[in-house]
Amino acid sequence: MSLVIKKLTKQYNQHKSGLTDYSITIEKGVLGLLGPNGAGKSTLMKIIATISKPTKGTLFLDGEDIVANPDKIRKILGYLPQDFGVYPNLNAYEFLEYIAAMKGVGGSGLRKRIDLLLEGVNLTADAKRPIGTYSGGMKQRIGIAQALLNDPKVLIFDEPTVGLDPEERVRFRQLISDLADDCIIILSSHIVSDIETIADEVAIMKNGILLNKAAQPDIIKLVDGKVFEVLVSNDEIAGIRTKHQVIDTSRQKDKTRIRFITRTGQPEMGAIAVNASLEDAYLFLTQNNN
Repeated sequence: MSLVIKKLTKQYNQHKSGLTDYSITIEKGVLGLLGPNGAGKSTLMKIIATISKPTKGTLFLDGEDIVANPDKIRKILGYLPQDFGVYPNLNAYEFLEYIAAMKGVGGSGLRKRIDLLLEGVNLTADAKRPIGTYSGGMKQRIGIAQALLNDPKVLIFDEPTVGLDPEERVRFRQLISDLADDCIIILSSHIVSDIETIADEVAIMKNGILLNKAAQPDIIKLVDGKVFEVLVSNDEIAGIRTKHQVIDTSRQKDKTRIRFITRTGQPEMGAIAVNASLEDAYLFLTQNNN
């Protein structure tokens, strides 16, 4: 299964565009979308989910034009939007049964599937409470469950870990990992570590443009040999910022440890080369492409 997107553009008005000539091929596995606010991640996901139409460009799922024939993807789609809403007076069982009916999912095995999904998102104990009494993280988990109801082959998650505590983030990653061999999974997040631990490939976006898409090791190679750390006095920090791209700082008594990407190719005196990370590569790409 593959999703081929060519020269996708979404123009909202004369002055504002969501995507510009966006081309990407997505295969089975997990594709992580990374980008700052306004990068176009949600716009791309809404178009793939056939909620929004592109201004121009094509999307083909296994050779079928899903702009012209959206039912081709809708039947096998699971989608969790960023602004997912619930019915507060329904409990988890009632809500999932309602969503199942909307998706045309039924049969004798439905209740068992709902039980398994609620167990998977750790909501079994709270399944009979009205959803309106749930915390933000619990509502996010019921949103994840509804996306999986129809045993989808294309899964789209827009900021799925928002509101989840660290334990639930790990549970979500395990759930996605179990599905990845048989599905196309597109996952956006502003939390780089979530993408780092789950994605087979990463697409980095900015201002509606695809900056790079590759396997994580290939993205990280872009900053290999450019990332350093140095311990300096506080009055030296400004000078380093003028010469290098500072990634992180941490105070240590009267000194500050600075992690930076060298712009000059020459590190500071006393700087130590460190292993590059996906976050380093992400910041390098997004802050150096204006």
